[in-house]
Parts: sequence; structure tokens; C-alpha cells
Amino acid sequence: MRILFTCLLFAFNLAVCSAKDPDRLSVLNISFGKGNTIVYDLQKGTYSVSFSGNASINDAYALSKGSSMVNDSRKFTFERTETSAVTDVFGKGKKYTIYRKGEDGLQMQQVFWVYNGRTYFFTRLIVSGTNAASNYSSPLASERLAFNKEGDNRALFVPFDNDMWVKYDAHELPDSRFTSCEASAIYNSNNYNGIVIGSIEHEVWKTGIRIDAGKTGAISLSAFGGFTDSVFTHDKKEHGFVLDEKNNAGSPRIMVGYFEDWRKGMDIYGENNRIAEPPAIFDWKEATPMGWNSWGALQSKLSLERAEGVVDFLHDSCPVFRNAGNTLFIDLDAYWNEMLPAGMSGDLGKLKTFVAYCNARGFKPGIYWTPFIDWAKFDRKVEGSDYNYSECWTKVNGNTIEVDGGRAVDPTHPAIRKRTDYYIDKLKALGFKMIKVDFLGHGALEADSYYDKNVHTGMQAYRAGMEYLADKLGNSMLVYAAISPNMATARYVHMRRIACDAFKRIDETSYTLNSTTYGWWLSRMYNFSDADHVVFGDAGNGENRARLASAVVTGSLITGDDYSSDGKWKNTAKTLLQNQQLLAIIGHDGKSFTPVEVNTGRNPGRIFTKVIGNKLYIAIFNYSDADVKINDLPSLLARSHLSIGGTLKDLFDPSGNEVSAAAISVPAKDAAIFESGFNNKL
Repeated sequence: MRILFTCLLFAFNLAVCSAKDPDRLSVLNISFGKGNTIVYDLQKGTYSVSFSGNASINDAYALSKGSSMVNDSRKFTFERTETSAVTDVFGKGKKYTIYRKGEDGLQMQQVFWVYNGRTYFFTRLIVSGTNAASNYSSPLASERLAFNKEGDNRALFVPFDNDMWVKYDAHELPDSRFTSCEASAIYNSNNYNGIVIGSIEHEVWKTGIRIDAGKTGAISLSAFGGFTDSVFTHDKKEHGFVLDEKNNAGSPRIMVGYFEDWRKGMDIYGENNRIAEPPAIFDWKEATPMGWNSWGALQSKLSLERAEGVVDFLHDSCPVFRNAGNTLFIDLDAYWNEMLPAGMSGDLGKLKTFVAYCNARGFKPGIYWTPFIDWAKFDRKVEGSDYNYSECWTKVNGNTIEVDGGRAVDPTHPAIRKRTDYYIDKLKALGFKMIKVDFLGHGALEADSYYDKNVHTGMQAYRAGMEYLADKLGNSMLVYAAISPNMATARYVHMRRIACDAFKRIDETSYTLNSTTYGWWLSRMYNFSDADHVVFGDAGNGENRARLASAVVTGSLITGDDYSSDGKWKNTAKTLLQNQQLLAIIGHDGKSFTPVEVNTGRNPGRIFTKVIGNKLYIAIFNYSDADVKINDLPSLLARSHLSIGGTLKDLFDPSGNEVSAAAISVPAKDAAIFESGFNNKL
């Protein structure tokens, strides 16, 4: 006997039928934003998303995979739906849960969150049961995404970290076949309309966004937890399995939205990451950091005498180069240990002298450390513990893992925690006010196992290690991350290098700005993004301006020349590092400029903008060997709803000359930053 259960009709047009009536078509309609809908076919186990008729994701389904099973929402039987009002950190809205049941007793929950006034939704897949453990979990998989915009359509590849000179890549959509790390966007570079999709949770899963545009024009899209790759995530084995103490295997929560300006969507995405995973480190309330780091030029030549020489130069010859707190961070990078012949257990006198030297001149001393890597790679006692290194090396198939020349260690092992205690206690006692932590991705690698048996994935291990480090540091230091996962690191540090190992040449500036062009939104997740050490050296004046400008548009400023020795770089610093107008831009909030050109593939854009108060700032770069003229700046800015109020003031020109926006020329290997009034906000 067939029984039909009729439920209440909710404000979002909820229609639910019993799974015992398979002949009755029933759908769940969910509205969000303005004219956007999710239509879930309860019998088929699929759903389609319409973004106000501008784009659509069709016949999407949920999928998870374990060691010997595949769970597909299209093959599970509909049980029931639940709807509830929610008020949480994202606002007020509704949560919809569709329950489905598999033949083997597994239960599947497909969850959707929508919020008042938001043009996006969140979704998650949860599979429950004794055999639910998964290392692949996708709440959204579709072979039919429609994005039929005229003009230049792009799909964005986002790297997992900033290691090995990896680059973002704005692929032409018809040729897009890749898996992006954690997030992606499909957009039109002419009018900026686009879809943003990405994980807002990074404590358990590495997330992949798979985009595959077929030659027939069909586009498949999937967002899934469980992505590993030997190149981009540096993993040597598949993702670990996920199952909590209640036998639930839940995917990461995925944000999906359509925006008139996908760049604004990425800003919102960055902000939502910070909301979903609030900082574990204390919030930085002081001024935007500025300073110096020894890796820029000194590297292995670092010594106390040279570090003191740098301090003297910056104190005496660059008195204007200060942040809004009237100080600089002076950071000793790798090779500071060469000042200590007997190591940290011996005479620490040179470090004490350095700290005192900085303090006496009103600067803040910084230091460098790598918490999850063993550089020596031979067995010995772990500092501060009774364990040997062989007991805590991370392994795959019984073999140690080496990346970047260093051996990974298990962040959950008590030896590594004791090592953290040992170093951080000493560095805090010495009075360091900044710490640069590097090669953090070694702590996120998938492994055979971890010391903590409740940890089964690389991201779980990373969370354990970084939370311990953040707790140990307390509120004692500015924490700066160098090589590290792009998004998962935001909870644990204040400031992060957006790209690795750029120095003085225009090609290195270009590399840095590839990341700023397509990863500017990371500064919405961190207190500050940084363009790495700004080195002037003996490069041309134009390249020096471009290198400094790369820091201005990225957010903060860490310089890196050897100011203990004479050279062209000293005079350059006296001019460029004391440009008060540029320092004021950095000091405003340390946030990145927004790119104007987003159709450059693996190359950087040339034009970036930022509004501060009633001023519009425009940075323009020329990476080529020939002068360039830009005659269409007003029309380019108009796409961003920006218009220039009057003429442009060249902030690199000490005479304050003004130029017309209708005809701008930038010399070869050079950059310009202009200031004007503005009429509209981006």
C-alpha cells in the first residue's frame, strides 16, 4: 500500500514526499540571493543551481569514496528532509538537510545553508555508518555547468602553497582541464561576472576544485575533499581517511556563489574563511609591519657585525623608513645559528647582544625557525627531549619524506612538541618580538600514520602542530609565515609571504605579482600579505621602483639589502624607503590592491587599484624591455565602476608632477603609482 506523506509548505516552497512513493515527482526549492535557486530532485538525488539565469550548475550530485565503496546520492534512496532557521557567524538564514539511505545501511546527508541577502550558499556532504570512512567526499559534482558569456571566459587555478615558484593560472575556459587547490573561479574577464567556489574549512581535508571543459563546450565541475598531488601538495600518497567518533565522514564546507564582480566574490570568500576558522593566534592590533630580513642579500653571510651594520644604516640614514608605530622589525633569517658555536644549549651572548642593539635603537628584533623539518637528516636526540629524530620522521610506505631538501617530521609527536617548547621558550626569553616560520607545508603531508592516533590526514596533523605553536607563542611575537599552505595557515599567523624567494630583478617582481594578481584576496584572510624581501642591489632604478611597488600593492614591506656594506642599494634605500606617500599607503591597513587585468594566464596583471578615504591609488607595472603606453586607463577602470577625479599625481616623482590619465607611459622594467580623487567605490 502506497502512503503519501504531505508536509508543510515552507516559505522557500518546500515540497517533500515519502520515498515509498517513487512515482511521485517531488522537489525541494531553495531560494537565495536575488533570483537564485537550488532545485533538488528528491527522487533522483540530484540538484540544479540557477544564478538568476546568468549561469547554472545542472544535475549535480554528491559522491564519497572509501577503501572499497562508492557512495553516490543518485543511488541512495530518499528518506526525508529537515529545514531549520539558523543564526550564526554568517548571519540569518535557513539550513536544509536531505537524508538518503544506501542499501548497506549507510546514511547520506546533503546539507545546504542559505543566508538572507547573500548571493551564495554553503554545502556539505555527510556519510554516516560503520563503513563510512572516506578519503574523497564531494557535495557537488556536475557534468553540466553552463557559463555562456560572450568574450574572454577564464577558469582560475589556485596553488596549494607558495613553494617552488608555483604560479596561479587564469586558463582560457575552453582549454581548462585542471584541479585547483581549495578554491577557483569561473569568470568573464571583460565584465567580471563569475562563479566563485571553494572550501572555507581546512582543518581536516585538502580540497580540490576540478574543472574540465570538453571540446563540445560541456563543462564538468566538482568540489571535493581528498585532493593530493605530488607536484602541488607535494604528497607521496593518497589522502588520509576521515571518520569522526560518531562514525560520520563529513566533507569540507563548500561556498558556491555567483557575483557581478567575481573579484568582490573572492574578497567575500576570503572573509568567510576567516569567519569559519577564526584565528588561533592573537589578533594583531598594532601598525602594519615594516622592516628588514637577512635572507634578501646576506643569507649565509649573516653575522652579528653585519646585522648591527644594517641596524645602524636604517637608524641613521633612513629615519623616515618606519611604520605607523615608529619602528621596524629587524629579522635574522636562516644561518643565525652560526652565531652560536655550541648551539642553543651554549652561549647565547650574540643573540642577546643583537636583541639589545635593536631595542636601543627603537627597533624590534626578529628570528627565524622551521618547526616541521629536520635539515640534518641523521639520527640524534631531538632538542629538549629524550626522543631520537628517527622516532618522529614522517613516513610514506615506511620511507622518510623529503621536500625542499629537508626531512618532514610528525607535528603530533611529543618530541616535536618538546622541541617547540625548547626553542620558543629560549627565543621568548631572549626578547625576540617577531618570528618568521618557514617550510610549514612539511607538517601537512599525508603519511602512513601519526603519533596521535586520532589524526589521519595531513591537515589534521598540520592543525595539531600549528595550534600547539600558536599556543606556545602566546601574544609575545608577530608571527610571519614564509613557505606554507595558502589558506590553512591563516589561523596561525599574522602575516604571510604571498610568493617565495623573489629578490631584485623584474622577472622576480613579475613572479611575485602573479600571486598578487590572482591571490590578492588572501589578505582578507590574514592581517597582512607580504611581497617577500624587497632587494634593490645593483639593479636599475626602474626595477627598484617596480620591486618596491610590488610590496605596496601586496600589502606590507620587508626590505632585504646588505646595508652593512656600501653599494648602490644604500642611495636607493635613502630615496625609495623614505617615500612617505608610499609608506602611508602600506601603513593604512596592509591589504592588497585589487587587480584590473585578470586575463593574463600565468603572467601578472599590469594594473592594480585601491581606494583609501577619498583617494584612488593606481599602480601600473611594465615587465617588458620596451616602454609601454596605456591609452585606455579610464575605460579599464570604468569596468570596476571607478572613475578618476582629475589628473594623476605620480608618487615616485619627488616634484609631484601630474599627468593625464588619457596617456600614460611607463618605461621598460619599471612601475608607477598614481594618486587621484575618485567618484565611485569598487
